[in-house]
Amino acid sequence: MSPPAPRPSRTPDDPRPRRTPPTAPPGRTPPGRTLPGGTPPVPRPRLTPSVLAAVLTAVFAALLHALTPFPAAADTAAGAAPGGAPADWAARPGGGAGDRDARPYVYLEGTPGTALQDRLAVTNSGRAPLTVRLRGDGRAGAWARFADDTVTVPPRTRAEVPLALTVPPAATPGDASGELVATGRGAEVRVPVRVRIGGPTLAALTVEDVEIAGGAIRYALVNRGNALLRPRLAVRVEGVFGTLLDRPERPLPLELAPGRRVERTEPWPDAPALDAVTVRLRVVAEGGARDEAEASETYVPVAPAAGGGLLLVGGVAALASRAYRKRRTGRGTPRPPEPPEAGAPPGTGASHRGPDPDHRPLAQAGARP
Repeated sequence: MSPPAPRPSRTPDDPRPRRTPPTAPPGRTPPGRTLPGGTPPVPRPRLTPSVLAAVLTAVFAALLHALTPFPAAADTAAGAAPGGAPADWAARPGGGAGDRDARPYVYLEGTPGTALQDRLAVTNSGRAPLTVRLRGDGRAGAWARFADDTVTVPPRTRAEVPLALTVPPAATPGDASGELVATGRGAEVRVPVRVRIGGPTLAALTVEDVEIAGGAIRYALVNRGNALLRPRLAVRVEGVFGTLLDRPERPLPLELAPGRRVERTEPWPDAPALDAVTVRLRVVAEGGARDEAEASETYVPVAPAAGGGLLLVGGVAALASRAYRKRRTGRGTPRPPEPPEAGAPPGTGASHRGPDPDHRPLAQAGARP
């Protein structure tokens, strides 16, 4: 095999056009080349959509963080802690030297007409004097009177304000509740107060207005006695084919003061689509208080009910149409001819007044028409 022939070189007078090598855009160096001085080209970074989205997200988060105020700083400036409690002062039942000895609420016992004594402690842990206003709220709170309704507490000081709670002479024996309210520096503290009034105690509880609405059971609890009650509830639902719901007795998260009424809802998301059910609620409380109530409901699917209504309407329409056709058929039946009167020619009746084109004499047997 002979070697390939050498490619002839172009001469200056060659008429064929010369091919020009491609040139790179301004600012870019063609691949495989170097910059003057032998320095290799530096690749330019490309801004992809993911990188752009990350950059924009970081910028937006920084702006949002800079414009959003700090909750702790705002609450401190207003004189309140982030949880809503005062940042530099507190109010609690008096008598305790520290947090371990502090009572959770003011508790007093007495008979009707008795004046009961206690104290409310106000602690100012700030660096400026604190002025608070004191008042009572609720049934038992309205019976309380402070030695001073407005008290100024020096910095880093704890002051105990005496109070007197007088039980009305006509108060019903049992439990009464209320609150002692202290307001200062734009914040408010409520201290619970409970009073046990001596005398015969009556615990009475009723469950009322039971109904089934949607996927829930609604009812109302009423304290009919004079004692504070903590009710417990049991729910049972019976259907045609057995028990649908059976929730054992459990405590409810509430306290019923004497005379108080509370409306509640018991969720029941698994109500049947077709059944007749009876809901029974049983409530009990301390002191022997108990009551039961029930309600009934019938569940019928919407689609089958609508189909049954259409079938009923169709059956009535068919019967009416049949009766109408029968009545029309009875009208088309010919009546028998009336008997001829005496002396009248044959073929004429008593009510015949002339020839009737619709009634022609019948042809006799064997006779030609």
